[in-house]
Amino acid sequence: MFGRIAGWYDLCNRVLSLGIDRYWRRVLADNVRLGPTGRVLDLAAGTLDVSLAIRRRYPDARIPALDFCLPMLQRGARKLHGWDAAAILPVAADAKKLPLPDASVDCVTIAFGIRNITPRDEAFREMLRVLTPGGRACILEFGSGKERIWGGLYNFYLGRILPRIGRLFSGDNAAYGYLADTINAFPSALTLEKELTDAGFARAWHQKLTSGIVCLHVAEKAR
Repeated sequence: MFGRIAGWYDLCNRVLSLGIDRYWRRVLADNVRLGPTGRVLDLAAGTLDVSLAIRRRYPDARIPALDFCLPMLQRGARKLHGWDAAAILPVAADAKKLPLPDASVDCVTIAFGIRNITPRDEAFREMLRVLTPGGRACILEFGSGKERIWGGLYNFYLGRILPRIGRLFSGDNAAYGYLADTINAFPSALTLEKELTDAGFARAWHQKLTSGIVCLHVAEKAR
């Protein structure tokens, strides 16, 4: 499904979020913390917009950019030029079986991807495994569609308008209905925090963005 919409993915992100997705990624990048390895693992890296945002924030960072969907990475690779091409390494991989050694990255990021991984706890444990002691996971994700936002206006947009606009631009009947369904089924921010600590993270917290339409979750590994 993601391979089918790879060519339209970036445009649909801009249109459906009214351009606010750039701000959300900047907040994510601002919460990245580098350490002894100088590496940030970008999971569900897609078309590499998050990897590039991290590079702008940390020009010296090395970024393995992993995604299960090769066509998304191939689309994103077209954006890599000069030093970005040397610093960002797109690799097709499974977030539940990361092809990386233990304690090999300082930070893990994943934007709008954790909804698509089941069971989530397997991905959380892999994040924890590859992080250095004291390392940080930064998870950018939509808030639960079960919470009413802007008096229910956002929920109406999510259920009725967003899938239609997505179909109009991408021509895919299933993908943006799937997006709305997974947002509606996603747990609350507090539930996700508990999942992270249950997986072994020492502490976890979240920050609501744009009235809770999106949440930034941060979890840290024990030192």
